[in-house]
Amino acid sequence: MSNKKDFYTYQAQTTPHPLAMEVSHAKGSYIFDKKGKAHLDFVAGVSACTLGHCHPKIVEATKKQIETYMHVMVYGEYIQDTAVKLTKLLAKHLPESLSTTYLTNSGTEGIEGAIKLAKRITGRSQIISAYNAYHGNTLGALSIMGFEERKSAFRPLMPDVAFITFNNEADLEKITTKTAGIVLETIQGGAGFILPKNDFLKKVRNRCNTTGTMLILDEIQPGFGRTGTLFGFEQFNCIPDILVMGKGMGGGMPIGAFSSSYENMKLLQNHPKLGHITTFGGHPVIAAAALATLKELIASDLMAETFEKEKLFRSLLRHKLIIEIRGIGLMLALILKDEETANQVILQCKERGLILFWLLFEGKAVRITPPLTITKEEIIVGCKILLDVLCAIENKK
Repeated sequence: MSNKKDFYTYQAQTTPHPLAMEVSHAKGSYIFDKKGKAHLDFVAGVSACTLGHCHPKIVEATKKQIETYMHVMVYGEYIQDTAVKLTKLLAKHLPESLSTTYLTNSGTEGIEGAIKLAKRITGRSQIISAYNAYHGNTLGALSIMGFEERKSAFRPLMPDVAFITFNNEADLEKITTKTAGIVLETIQGGAGFILPKNDFLKKVRNRCNTTGTMLILDEIQPGFGRTGTLFGFEQFNCIPDILVMGKGMGGGMPIGAFSSSYENMKLLQNHPKLGHITTFGGHPVIAAAALATLKELIASDLMAETFEKEKLFRSLLRHKLIIEIRGIGLMLALILKDEETANQVILQCKERGLILFWLLFEGKAVRITPPLTITKEEIIVGCKILLDVLCAIENKK
């Protein structure tokens, strides 16, 4: 029985025209609709399903935890094994200055916590972000979104926010002794998968050191192996004061986090107490999924293999309508001739059984962020569909 009518009637929508695929089940690199059609997934739930759909180790870990206990107490009160093991393993694979982690329900909640922590550490109020930045849609995260069209309807927002242009070194003078924190995506996502250039992040780090400003790096999308290392900042010679993560962290389950030093995180305990609080953050079942994801990434060759898979994508996706391929690892964006071409590619590939998606602010972009577990054979199959669609579009012009 179709749920389409009820979907449109009872479940709030975010756009006038959702894709509205009726999902039956998902496995590995494929999502199956209720007609039995298999759809090769080049999006991975918008970078969330790091190990593909229903990875057996994640399923096993969550089932085991569900059978043991689920929610028992608000965040930080009880000692729950999966959350403790997850944060300890994270600390083992992060710089010493990022040793303590606060678990949240989503990346945007991690951003909210990081903003509060930066203000608490410095006693300052100003937050700086970048134009075309996207850090989530809760009120604080929306305030530092560098895209006015998406936030003007919700003003007034958080005060004392300023913006710089990503990769513009001259703008770093805007970071002053009044700035509590600067929040940057390590790789700008919604803007079109823009990589930092000319040691930009290192120069931001140096400026923050001079002014006593907290550098907050948003790794919600690059994090957990998507760029070939556990976190993207590892490739850009820059360690943040506060690290925010989410999306791929849970292997398809809802989670986020922010990490900083033990001394910094202690500031959320007092003056006031409950400086940051959540009911379901660190949920044992979700933490079990994240722990299984992290263990698999560390134990396997999946992160190293992203570079070979990136090379395969770049070698296959050559066409007149593709202007550029941006990004790194399995965080790639095709930049096409115009927005209409991008729309046609995404929608026509959907009809042919290949899932692609848009980026938030770059209309000419087509997202390619498959599961890290995608095989080379699946990449070849998907790219063949994509190229066939591009040729069909070109022939009609």
